[in-house]
Amino acid sequence: MASVYPQDPALLIGSSLTATCSVSPDHGLHAGSLYWTLNGKRLPSSTYSILSPTVLSVTLKNLSGSRQRSGDNLVCHGGSGHMLAGSCLYVGMPPEKPVNLTCWSRNTKDLTCRWAPGGQGETFIKTKYTLKYKLRWYGQEKECEDYSAGPYTCYIPRDLALFTPYEIWVEASNQLGSATSDVISLDILDVVTTDPPADVHVSRVGDLEDQLTVRWGTPPALKDFLFQAKYQIRYRLEDSTDWKVVDDMGNQTSCRLAGLRPGTVYFVQVRCNPVGILGSRKAGIWSDWSHPTAASTPHSERLLTGSCDSKAGQQNSTLRRDLKQFFGWVRKRAYGCSGMSIKLYDQWRVWLQKSHKTRNQVRTWPFCT
Repeated sequence: MASVYPQDPALLIGSSLTATCSVSPDHGLHAGSLYWTLNGKRLPSSTYSILSPTVLSVTLKNLSGSRQRSGDNLVCHGGSGHMLAGSCLYVGMPPEKPVNLTCWSRNTKDLTCRWAPGGQGETFIKTKYTLKYKLRWYGQEKECEDYSAGPYTCYIPRDLALFTPYEIWVEASNQLGSATSDVISLDILDVVTTDPPADVHVSRVGDLEDQLTVRWGTPPALKDFLFQAKYQIRYRLEDSTDWKVVDDMGNQTSCRLAGLRPGTVYFVQVRCNPVGILGSRKAGIWSDWSHPTAASTPHSERLLTGSCDSKAGQQNSTLRRDLKQFFGWVRKRAYGCSGMSIKLYDQWRVWLQKSHKTRNQVRTWPFCT
C-alpha cells in the first residue's frame, strides 16, 4: 500500500533528512491527506511537501540524538490515522576510542576486563564493544564472549596460559563508525587478586577494655601457591561510617587493635594482596573486603562503678612517674612488639583497671602481634 524512503538511515547528530512516503494509486489515497509522526508526535505540516498526488515528503533539520537505542520511529499515516509505512532513524555519533582498559585474574583461574567508552561515552545509538585478546608471540586472536558482569566488562572463565603475556584490546563499532583502544600487554600472574581472607574472627583480650584481637585465614584458593601476602585491616564503630585502616600488616594473619573505646561494638574487615605468585615480581591487586565481623570491648570498670576519687591529681602524678619508670625498664629488656613486652603491657593494663585508675591519663596505640 505504501513505502517510506530511506529505510532505517544512520545519521550524524545535526544532520538534515528528507523522507518520502509513496502510496499506491490503486487505494485512492491522495498525498494531501497524509501526515507524519516522529516517535508518536505529529510533525507540523510546514515541514511537508507534496511531490505528486501519491508522494508526500517531510524534511527534518538539525536532528538530535536518538531517544532510544533501537532508533526513532518516523511513520507515515493515512488521513484516518492508520499507519501506512515507517522507517527507523538512527541519529548519533561514531564511537571514540575506548579508554582505561584494566584486567584482573581471580586466583589465576580466569580473567575479567573493564574499560570506559571514549569521550563523553554517549553515542545515542546501539554501539557494540568487543574485547579481543591473543598471546603476544603466537596464537590466534580470540573474542571474549561473556558480557553479563555489567556494562563495559567482559569475563573470560577458562583456558588461560600462565607465564606468557597476552595482548588485549577493545573494539567499538556502530552504524556510523568504529574505534579501537590501545593494546595492553599483561601476564596473568601479574594481575592476580584473591578471594577475601577466610574465617575472620574478632575477640576480646581478656579483661582489657581497650583492645580486640583479629585473626584470619589465608585465602583458600591460593594456599598451595608460593607467594607472600600483604593484609590490611579496617575497623569502625557500630554507629559510624568512618573506617580506620591498619596498613603494613605484612604476611601475618593476626593483629591486636589497641586504643579502642571501652564497652563499644566494632566492625572489622580484612583484605589481601598477593605478592610474588609463582615468581611474579609485581604486586597483586587488593581483594574485596571480607564480610564485616562484629565484637565489643569490655565495659570500663571505672565507668560501671561511677566512683570519684578526690585524690586523683596526686595519684595521677604518681602514676606518670611509675609509667616513666615502667616503660624505661621495658625498653632496656624488650624490643619492638615482642611477646614479652606485650605480656607486660597486658599485665599492667589489668592492674590499672582493677586499681580504678583513670585510663584517660594514658595514651594507647594500635599494634599487631
